[in-house]
Formats: sequence, structure tokens, C-alpha cells
Amino acid sequence: MTTQLVVLDYGSGNLRSAQRALERVGAEVEVTADPAAAANADGLVVPGVGAFEACMAGLREIGGEKIIADRLAAERPVLGVCVGMQILFSRGVEFGVETTGCGQWPGAVVRLDAPVIPHMGWNVVDAPSDSVLFKGIGEDTRFYFVHSYAAQQWEGDPTARLTWATHHVPFLAAVENGPLSATQFHPEKSGDAGAELLSNWVGALS
Repeated sequence: MTTQLVVLDYGSGNLRSAQRALERVGAEVEVTADPAAAANADGLVVPGVGAFEACMAGLREIGGEKIIADRLAAERPVLGVCVGMQILFSRGVEFGVETTGCGQWPGAVVRLDAPVIPHMGWNVVDAPSDSVLFKGIGEDTRFYFVHSYAAQQWEGDPTARLTWATHHVPFLAAVENGPLSATQFHPEKSGDAGAELLSNWVGALS
């Protein structure tokens, strides 16, 4: 039976590239803002590019916070990608402006203190040995990042599986916390490594 996924369309993110990447690993994918479709899918993917504030504005327009919260309350899997990961935290701070996020995880997304911004290109990650997302993926594998902001500390569930990367300073590259997972990098732009990670996530849904 084919896994049914929804890529949440709230006006932000590489929607079609995310769709194609997920279809590549065998899922059936609908790109929509429809709450019923998002609620009933086997998995919900929340993409995001650009500014935290703009993404939150778009998300609120479609009731996206509630869509995400309702799925998680029902223990239904959600995957956030790039800014779609960042908005899961309590707040984001960009250009001195603080924006309230979805609040699924405590803490703030702040600017990377690095001489070269954005962090753009391929980088390795340090994943825990019991990670589901990175199962079977070698430790020297590189993933594609493009961002200037990140969560740089973890204040949430101590049992969450945390994956770190470094761009002058350490930051969270991925989080696996019950039904809620997220990556700061773009799996859909990460070639075979990204496909393997998405395959791991889709495989864990059944």
C-alpha cells in the first residue's frame, strides 16, 4: 500500500521539488493547504524558505499552526524542512525582530555567529547512533544547507534524538522527537543522501 503524504502549501518552500523528492522514494504526494487532507495523510511535510516572520504569516493564513498541532496531538508524523524546522520553535529573531513560532519546541532560532553568512553548501552532520532518519547513512555524508539562522541549543524533550552540524558555531541540523521530526538542511536538494533520509522517514510511517 502506497504511503500518502501531504506537502503543506502555505506559500513558502520548494513545494514541487519536495514533492518530486518524496515521489522518488515511492510515496504518493499531494501539495495542498486543505486541513482534512493534511490531517488524514500518513505523513505531513512542512517546507519553508526565506524569513521566519514571512513563513509564520503564511502559515497562520491557512491555519497551519493548528494543522500541525492537531496532527501531533494525535501522534501523526510531521516533518519540517529548513525554515519549516525553524518555525517549530517558540520564536525566531531576525534583524532584531522577534516573531512567535509554532511553539512545539521551546527556544529561539537566532543568527549564526559566523564570518560567512549564509551557511550555503554541503556539510557533514553528527547524528546519534539510534537515529531513524540517518539509519544506514555514513558519518561522512554531506547534506545541502542554505540558511543564516538556526536553533543553536536544545531546551526540549531530553529523550529527543539530536543531530548537530557546525558552521563556525554548532547548530541543530535535525531533531527527531516522537512524531515530530525536522531537518535544517534540504533533503530534496541533497541528492542520494537526501533521498535515503526521506526513504527512512517514509519507511518509518508504516
